[in-house]
Amino acid sequence: MSLSIESLSVPALDLKAQYQTIRDEIDRAVRDVIESQYFILGPEVSNLEAEVAQYCESEHGIGCASGSDALLLPLMALEVGPGDEVVTTPYSFFATAGAIWRTGAKPVFVDIDPESYNIDPALIEAAITPRTKAIIPVHLYGQTADMDTINAIAKKHGLAVVEDAAQAIGASYKGRRTGGLGTAAAFSFYPSKNLGGFGDAGMVTTDDPELAKRIARLRVHGMEPKYHHHEVGFNSRLDALQAAVLRVKLRHLDAWTEARRTVAGRYQNLFEGQKSTREIGLPTESTDRFHVYNQFVIRVPSAVRDSLREQLAARRIGTEIYYPVPLHLQTCFAALGHTPGDFPHSEAAANETLALPMYPELAEEAQRHVVESIGQIFEERAKSSKKGSGRAA
Repeated sequence: MSLSIESLSVPALDLKAQYQTIRDEIDRAVRDVIESQYFILGPEVSNLEAEVAQYCESEHGIGCASGSDALLLPLMALEVGPGDEVVTTPYSFFATAGAIWRTGAKPVFVDIDPESYNIDPALIEAAITPRTKAIIPVHLYGQTADMDTINAIAKKHGLAVVEDAAQAIGASYKGRRTGGLGTAAAFSFYPSKNLGGFGDAGMVTTDDPELAKRIARLRVHGMEPKYHHHEVGFNSRLDALQAAVLRVKLRHLDAWTEARRTVAGRYQNLFEGQKSTREIGLPTESTDRFHVYNQFVIRVPSAVRDSLREQLAARRIGTEIYYPVPLHLQTCFAALGHTPGDFPHSEAAANETLALPMYPELAEEAQRHVVESIGQIFEERAKSSKKGSGRAA
């Protein structure tokens, strides 16, 4: 018997539901690693690297300790450093700009396209200077940036392109998957990602064999062979336990992606059937893209966004805000001299977006509860507004 709507609890993310479907496979893979006592790099990691590279239609995969390191390592290998500039978006997770800053280079921000939330390629060229060394487009929420335009600009100016594909494994642009759309690509396997481990993990993909070799060396303190250090790297090795878990999950990724797209489609249909939610902006998918919906992000007026989130929480519906403070307004980047209003589309997105529950196992009944709850909240708001207008008259 199904639960009543009143008793439903809908978390923003439910990793336990996914684990239950693959428990035996995961447990067996973890036991095999424990029995082998081979925990750092080794065959599980090299097998995962090959499998992810093949999945991403790229020549090389290099596992590392996190998605943040997956951004930093290719920048280091490309010799981005003090005095250099890297063009990117201010509307992303902190690691995008943090990796640039850690090399000693300067992040140069370009505003987003308000429909896709990805970097607006029409604004990139104006941000390029003689010091620019690379562009980092972010495939935000699971949809790719306009890579042909970005690559054409990069080629014209002799720049590297590092895809921030942390949220977009399996996404594609004009039939080509993320991971092979630029000079290199960074993936995160943080547990909440579409392909998530049991902790931090990441990977870099590239078609350049020399770049791959250098990244692999940098992740082990610049060492090759053992105890011979050609340059100063750092410790960013991928654990074999994480690799074993990810290898199991990779086999299910396409099915989970299709389930996410089904969930996204249901949200679209449910919202379109609600008159009271017409003012809500829904995600868009470009005709030449394949969206993998790491998040399903709606847009509501900034004056009601936080109140809506509180009221949904009261109904036991989980949501998240990505990202409430755009990167150019973060305290640690104050030296860049940015002020509110510099990147209006990014700032508007930070104030107006709300991520709804999204995971492959999300049931239609739960989605209906989410959308109907939002509809009721907006109806109550409209009635209250009318009463207020009547009193003022």
